[in-house]
Amino acid sequence: MTPTAGEPVVIDGGDLACVRLLLELRDRISGLPAGTLVHLTASDPAAPADLPAWCHLTGHAYLGAVPAATPMYALRTISAPVTTDPAFPWRPA
Repeated sequence: MTPTAGEPVVIDGGDLACVRLLLELRDRISGLPAGTLVHLTASDPAAPADLPAWCHLTGHAYLGAVPAATPMYALRTISAPVTTDPAFPWRPA
């Protein structure tokens, strides 16, 4: 996935529960250039609390909810995020 300048990378987290959602997000954004805007759709009711906390842990910038028909959240990647445990994305490695 190569982002286009100005266009967000859209990741569909669907109805994945938080742990699976964070694992999917971590895998999908690894290797993206620093500064990439990411829009994540996620219907998990815990996402509005878990995503900002995960971004704070890893260093990615949580930008908040995005107005959309389905729940969507924005973040901006950084060049050297804190590495998290392979099985537990809420724990530093």
